[in-house]
Amino acid sequence: MKLTISLAQMKVAVSDPEKNLEKGEKLVKEAVRKKSNIICFPEMWTTGFNWAKNEDMAWEHEKIIERIADMASRYSIWISGSVLALNENSRLSNTAILFDPKGKKAGEYRKAHLFSFIGEDKHMEPGRSLCVADTPWGLTGLTVCYDIRFPELFRTYALKGVKMIFSPMAFPHPKIQHWKILVRARAIENQMFIIGTNQVGSETLSENGTISYFGDSVIIDPWGETVVEASQTKEELVTAVIDTALVDEIRNKMKVLKDRRPDLYEL
Repeated sequence: MKLTISLAQMKVAVSDPEKNLEKGEKLVKEAVRKKSNIICFPEMWTTGFNWAKNEDMAWEHEKIIERIADMASRYSIWISGSVLALNENSRLSNTAILFDPKGKKAGEYRKAHLFSFIGEDKHMEPGRSLCVADTPWGLTGLTVCYDIRFPELFRTYALKGVKMIFSPMAFPHPKIQHWKILVRARAIENQMFIIGTNQVGSETLSENGTISYFGDSVIIDPWGETVVEASQTKEELVTAVIDTALVDEIRNKMKVLKDRRPDLYEL
């Protein structure tokens, strides 16, 4: 199935959901003009990572999530990205949500691996399950940023039949080479599409000073080839057409998943 995907690489206005939502809607309109089926936003794209303010606005932010759902419905487009959300225990969570073109949640995943380097583990509650969304183009997995460093998660998705993973990012300097290698490795070893949408700009965190994001939002195909890649500094919407049939073609040609030896692995 051919699919047109737009990556909304943006600078997040910290603790300003209204401004981010306004910018997001403009990007959605542009994606619709480009006849995109899906638009993908970065990690925590409506708030950023100001922990204290996020805790204060968490309950009200549930209304922002409802407005994103409404946006998907009004423009008849799939929307993915991670946002501030409350989990089933009313605790803060970094949650990736996939909305369908009717504004319904097709998938919801709470970030499992919290980034202790910036204190995320002190302020967020980790997720306890994966999310496989059944979509018109095939099974789709959701991850968030730091998850990219944990290959077991991606292999689990592959063994469940997932063909594509949406991964909203806030990947900072100086780790751009890590990013370039990891996103390609996860695609090659699991023979799937990886769609990674990163932030640009910078943000000041009380515990770690100022961090800067390097963009480079990208779609990598199951053979490890770059389908489309954004710049490292600009806010921009990049769009590409992919064919999900490529996943089956490559998996049938090179049977990596079938040739595994789980009887030898100590996991």
